[in-house]
Amino acid sequence: MTEPISRPAARVLVVDAADRVLLLHGFDPACPEDEFWLTPGGGIDPGETAAQAAARELYEETGLLVEPGKLGPVVYSELVEFPFDGAHYRAEQEFFLLRVQSWEVAPAHFTEVELRSMVGHRWWTIEELESTEEHYYPEDLPMLLRDLAVR
Repeated sequence: MTEPISRPAARVLVVDAADRVLLLHGFDPACPEDEFWLTPGGGIDPGETAAQAAARELYEETGLLVEPGKLGPVVYSELVEFPFDGAHYRAEQEFFLLRVQSWEVAPAHFTEVELRSMVGHRWWTIEELESTEEHYYPEDLPMLLRDLAVR
């Protein structure tokens, strides 16, 4: 097995006034039956800080424009390995928390692979996450949201 591709990433936990978290719905193009939900975010480009990457990805994937400094500190980090589109990745991910009143998601600039693999979005309550059979990431999202005082 080859070494995973290193991919530092930044993600945003967008939580609305009803304490719901925004997740994007997608699948692995190499394995279309592998559907999942995940927070907005993605790879950190060379020269970017994690906050800059998180703000850029948030805008590209949801249309929500936020200054990187408004994201505050990193609230969670993890190291994950996963297959995607025929490759294997190792991602050191940093998560930011952003509270909004509400937001109508309107992707501003999906990449080519996102156009092929992202199929929607949904606002989830912690209870809905705990009771669903669907896969979401990070896997401990309900506990993380509770630790951040999201009801």
